[in-house]
Amino acid sequence: MLDLDGVVYLGRHAVPGAPEALVRARDAGVRLAYVTNNASRTPAAIAAHLASLGAPATPDDVVTSSQAAARLIAERVPAGSAVLVVGGMGLRTAVRAQGLRPVTTAAEEPVAVVQGISPDLSYGLLGEGALAVRQGAWFVAANGDTTMPTNRGELPGNGAMTRVIATATGVDPVVAGKPEPPLHRESMLRTGAERPLIVGDRLDTDIEAATRAEVDSLLVLTGVTGPMDLLTAPPEHRPTHIGADLSALLQPPAPVAREEDRWTREGWTGWWEDGRLRLTGEGETLDGLRVACAAVWARMTANRPDEDTLKQAAEALNL
Repeated sequence: MLDLDGVVYLGRHAVPGAPEALVRARDAGVRLAYVTNNASRTPAAIAAHLASLGAPATPDDVVTSSQAAARLIAERVPAGSAVLVVGGMGLRTAVRAQGLRPVTTAAEEPVAVVQGISPDLSYGLLGEGALAVRQGAWFVAANGDTTMPTNRGELPGNGAMTRVIATATGVDPVVAGKPEPPLHRESMLRTGAERPLIVGDRLDTDIEAATRAEVDSLLVLTGVTGPMDLLTAPPEHRPTHIGADLSALLQPPAPVAREEDRWTREGWTGWWEDGRLRLTGEGETLDGLRVACAAVWARMTANRPDEDTLKQAAEALNL
């Protein structure tokens, strides 16, 4: 179950090597599903984009937070109910596919307001959403991502945009996307997966979603999360596996061995001495990061590691 933004592509362009890795994984017998918090486009549009980049994908391989949000609403309200869509075509299509009627004004007395990111989201539509929520409509957000990665950097995400209606009405939305359960449930229903591996670039959505669902996860370092974020991750944000990019799908697991108070992997060793992290080794920096994470996570309490410890790890890894 692959996240898209920051994992397979950044904006309109592929993450280097990602399409090739996915083709090889598919050819090796891995079932690929693309699970995204992005609610702006339809599965068909997303699949066409992936195919244009060389990634193997059909519309049936794509699961979106729009679909999860639409199902969440449809299970609560009568068929044919009006739903005010504050978002783009992907969200409108998902709402209609669930037998609901997308509308654009509060005057049509919608039973729910659903919001998803859209590049042309207008003040007028946000205003209609706020009016409808004030009138009692159920407020649902496709996802709560505060930012989204692009090839220009991080831009405001749907979580940031939903604060407009939430602030104006005092009503926080129910969130359908990662890390909340509805999108994982939607993915399982659509794919029939029994042993999924969740692959993503964000600790607070992709990895936390895997933790909540009690399934394995792979964190790739091609998007939002960096090494320091990993080192300071609380338990619910710690991935099962760490990879530089999607080529990790083609490699065997890379466990860190622990013997007494030392952690080792591929020439790297980490240990604690006088309350300070010691890290030595050579070879792939990623293996050193895996060792450092294992050592730091084993010692972390509710508090963040001190800055000296993080500085030592960064210097040892040449970050």
